[in-house]
Amino acid sequence: MNFNEIIKGQFEEAYFKKLSLFLKEAYDSKIIYPPKEQIFNAFSYFDYNELKVILIGQDPYHQPHQAHGLCFSVNPGIDFPPSLQNIFKELSDDLGCIPPRSGSLIPWATQGVLLLNTILTVEANQPLSHQDQGWEIFTDRILSLCNKHPEPCVFILWGKNAQSKASLITDPKHLILMAPHPSPLSVYRGFYGSKPFSKTNAFLLKNGRKEINWCL
Repeated sequence: MNFNEIIKGQFEEAYFKKLSLFLKEAYDSKIIYPPKEQIFNAFSYFDYNELKVILIGQDPYHQPHQAHGLCFSVNPGIDFPPSLQNIFKELSDDLGCIPPRSGSLIPWATQGVLLLNTILTVEANQPLSHQDQGWEIFTDRILSLCNKHPEPCVFILWGKNAQSKASLITDPKHLILMAPHPSPLSVYRGFYGSKPFSKTNAFLLKNGRKEINWCL
């Protein structure tokens, strides 16, 4: 089963019908991110069979023009949010990558990196405003599908929200990398120096899989 099949399969579930009604009202009456047509953007760049890395975020950026359906990523031409700046600093320290000009992480997604928020929509200026509306059920099922992947994958869990999903990753062939969130509040508590990018590539190569070109 691929991502498109599981997404379509969820549409008829009672929890998702309730979520859909909530989203219709929200998009009709408020400013919601990302744009409606980009909610499932994270799944559109590769096939399930090519999955290598699952990077878990919390919910989308809640400022204008930032969110486009991939966790931590922003549209080209948009200033980097603080968390993304910190991710790029760790990327540079870990692999020596030149700081990128664009905050779009689509080049990662096209290589089999699933950039998945646990909550896929948010009201403008209201972080976690769409918490407990059903998205967590949906993304838990996606993570359970990722756990069943036949090839060894890397799950990158930054922050307590993402780390709470570790219990869904039960297959011992996968690698789980946990670190504090890259936000300014916690970046010095162990995110810097965690070397997630080099550790991921070392694991992929060890298991006969092609490494990710993380430099943007």
